[in-house]
Amino acid sequence: MSEPGVPGTAAGAVQPSSRRLDMDALVGYILLDGVLLSMALVVAGLFWHWLKTGHLVLDYQISGMNLFQLVGTEIREAVFGQLRPRLLVNLGIAVLMLTPFLRVVASVVYFVAFLRNWKYSLFTTFVLSVLTYSLFLRS
Repeated sequence: MSEPGVPGTAAGAVQPSSRRLDMDALVGYILLDGVLLSMALVVAGLFWHWLKTGHLVLDYQISGMNLFQLVGTEIREAVFGQLRPRLLVNLGIAVLMLTPFLRVVASVVYFVAFLRNWKYSLFTTFVLSVLTYSLFLRS
């Protein structure tokens, strides 16, 4: 049985373009939410720092650390009761760095599980491996 107005389609069948739009929306939400969460964490950290010190300058070094060392150090300090504004700022930086990573993970899942497009799956998996490697690099 055809859907009204769309020749040759079964009633209730999901159109490939409909799936594509859903994936486009998911990628858009991942990117938008990641950037907004990152911005909120950085702004909250800077506001907290401003309330505490009266200025917005954060003076500390993060060079020589990869993303996991940065987050691990901050979480360890928070667990031991050393809550500081830079925790929020560093978490905001981490969220911003992980946002494109999550977007590529979602794309790999989409290409493998839903489209079963092995060429795009291979390319996207390569991009994911490069991004994963880059997260372990020291800055």
